Amino acid sequence: MKILIVEDDVRISSFLLKGLTEAGYQVELANDGYQARDLIQAEPWDLFILDVMLPDIDGLQLAQLIRYKKITTPVLMLSALGEAEDKIKALDLGADDYLVKPFHFSELLSRINALRRRYELHYSKDQLLECGDLIVNMGSNLVERAGKVVQLSAKEFKLLIYLLENKNRIVTRTQILSNVWNTNIDTYTNVVDVYISYLRTKIDSDFADKLIKTVKGRGYMITDTQ
Repeated sequence: MKILIVEDDVRISSFLLKGLTEAGYQVELANDGYQARDLIQAEPWDLFILDVMLPDIDGLQLAQLIRYKKITTPVLMLSALGEAEDKIKALDLGADDYLVKPFHFSELLSRINALRRRYELHYSKDQLLECGDLIVNMGSNLVERAGKVVQLSAKEFKLLIYLLENKNRIVTRTQILSNVWNTNIDTYTNVVDVYISYLRTKIDSDFADKLIKTVKGRGYMITDTQ
């Protein structure tokens, strides 16, 4: 697991870094909310461990940002605030778990393992279709690219699934019409081109690597090879 720890107390962050690294995790530290905000959005993570009380952007605001950005990565909050309302507030704002300081390191490991099991169950490999950093969970109909949720209509989702099931293979407009629209209507209709455009806008437009390719005179293909 790749874990981002956001903690401004050097003693605690050093303790967490040492312990989690020894436990086999890949760990990176952010000392303040501004640094954390940039790291959260810069690359995908497997777990966020956020201190609630930070001097600038606090942990609750970071949790809100994570969910606002449609990032589904689990969030574990750390805080000296242990009242029920403090925990409820954090969970309502997007946290998945809440651990009160001081805590035993063994309990932290147990919480991390529980979050990992829950996340891996949700993203069971036999339910996934993937292309590069694009992941589609067939069980939950969840589509993500680089850890960010992509909202698709039912027809866009069906088209994407068909492309992924034929990853690295060219599919013609006629094949797409037959398998996605269940019809053999006039192959000169532009409905396929329109929906491919919709998918590109939602999946490729914000990324340098374009997954959906046009093969001139033949059709379309989804591939992570350039």
